[in-house]
Amino acid sequence: PSFSISVLPADLPPRSSTASAQPGGTQLAKSSSRDGHATTQQVPTLSEDIVLGRLARLLQMDKAEILRRVDAGRSDPFAPVLLKSNVERDVALMIEESRRELPGVVVDMLPVREYLEGPLLSGIIGYIGHITEEEYQTRKATDRTVSLNDMVGRMGVERVFDKDLRGQKGEKVVEVDANGREARALAQLTQERPGNSLILTIDLELQRQATKALQQGLVRAKASSGAVVILNPQTGEVLALVSLPSYDNNLFASPISEADWQRLVNDPNRPLFNRAIGGTYPPGSIFKIITATAGLQNGIMSWDTRIRCNGKIVIEDQYNPAVKYTFPCWVPTGHGYQNIIDALANSCDVYFYHIGGGYYPPDGSEHFEGLGIERLNEYMRYFGLGRETGIDLPGEAAGVVPNNAWKLRQAWNTRGEPWLTGDTYNLSIGQGYLLTTPLQMANVVAAIANGGTLYRPQLIYQVVDADGKLVRAFSKEVIGKVPISAGNLELIREGMRAAVTRGTAVSANFPGLAVVGKTGTAEFGQVNEKGEHPAHAWFLSYAPENNPQVAMAVFIEGGVNGAKYAVPVAAQIYQYLYRQPELPPLLEE
Repeated sequence: PSFSISVLPADLPPRSSTASAQPGGTQLAKSSSRDGHATTQQVPTLSEDIVLGRLARLLQMDKAEILRRVDAGRSDPFAPVLLKSNVERDVALMIEESRRELPGVVVDMLPVREYLEGPLLSGIIGYIGHITEEEYQTRKATDRTVSLNDMVGRMGVERVFDKDLRGQKGEKVVEVDANGREARALAQLTQERPGNSLILTIDLELQRQATKALQQGLVRAKASSGAVVILNPQTGEVLALVSLPSYDNNLFASPISEADWQRLVNDPNRPLFNRAIGGTYPPGSIFKIITATAGLQNGIMSWDTRIRCNGKIVIEDQYNPAVKYTFPCWVPTGHGYQNIIDALANSCDVYFYHIGGGYYPPDGSEHFEGLGIERLNEYMRYFGLGRETGIDLPGEAAGVVPNNAWKLRQAWNTRGEPWLTGDTYNLSIGQGYLLTTPLQMANVVAAIANGGTLYRPQLIYQVVDADGKLVRAFSKEVIGKVPISAGNLELIREGMRAAVTRGTAVSANFPGLAVVGKTGTAEFGQVNEKGEHPAHAWFLSYAPENNPQVAMAVFIEGGVNGAKYAVPVAAQIYQYLYRQPELPPLLEE
């Protein structure tokens, strides 16, 4: 018989495991062989019609579809053509027992991902899926071992670190007979290399407790979705990252059924969407941290600057003075005279209207010079807003940081209206056009905690090989610096601490733990029949005050009130972390 020699890819070894935060931590995902699949390889041409007919009956597939797949794979006669995954065991046994009548047809056991924590970590770990034809063609140019049967990372760290996790196939030189069947192996060109394992920065029990606290918070707020992000403010390590509702990524371990897929994509609560990194929302009053920093650094006010709040601020239309616009404080009767510490503690809107946009009283009395949009915009960018943080996950959003140029570019602005004082007022309290992610705002409060440094949030503590040897280790990465003096930083921190001890966040005021925080209630959308806007609930915080170990953002979508609903979520997490007693929720903002 005649023979030829070709290079044939060896089977892909199972993708490796991902594990939890600390070395030696709990395993979170593993590969196991439990699902059969049928492939055709080197089907003799003369018996092809008969073989494919038998296969179509056994696999309950259309014969034409089987033929289409076989024809598509003829360009690589040594690569098996996948016909069907998740073949029932009894069907696989029937095919095995009929091997003489089904030449060239094999039943393999494929590695299947098993996600041991399922919904708890699906937003972080993600899932894998079959390589697409487009991906196959692209990868084939640089990797001759690639196969249409390969599994690749689709979401989460599975996708970002796919190359680490999938390892490398081996290659061998084989001798084949006249029918193209392998006769014997002649040489091994390259050895297969198992994939590496990831050790995450995630504290698994903290992730569990944060998820539980948020779930309970959503029930109290009668809301369906939200997020919690907890960072190490000294390094940028992500200790917990929760997005609810979640989904069970084990549905994707084998090809997901059409029914399960439709259920997920048609769910109005969007469980596949990671709100912690991809959701963009107005931050509301938590943004006052940035307004305060910009105001202090630019000399708009100092520690002893006092502004009177009588419950609202009224300005004239700059084109028609007869038209007046009213911007209210959340306390209709006003807060009275406020300095920076009082204003942060009480979340006084009128104070921050002055700082951001200034105030020119209609009666012509002494005016107050504010920051204006460009200086405020500058500090938003110092704090990392308007750009991705660079976390090790796909799907991160940059948000929106507006100014005059931005407004003039918007398609909805058909009249070419420039940026107005009222726009600055709204922005100064975290409303208007500004959009941020929970992760970005967690990084904002982390920068306050650590003295003004923005670190890239990272999820990977270590990458190790199959023998447990270190491939690479976590290294903190600075992505920005906030210009803020030590004195001004202390004022911001003091105001945030006062928010917890005597202001809007008193339900996090533990006797044995100094929490520093800022609440936020961010209006959005259209008013209801009562003339009220729906609102998101926020709480930014860090602890302990003098040695910050955690920085946290809590977000409840449509959660109405930050003080009432977001603060208790954070308080519950701090109770777990620092073994503090339970405290009742108090003030509303």
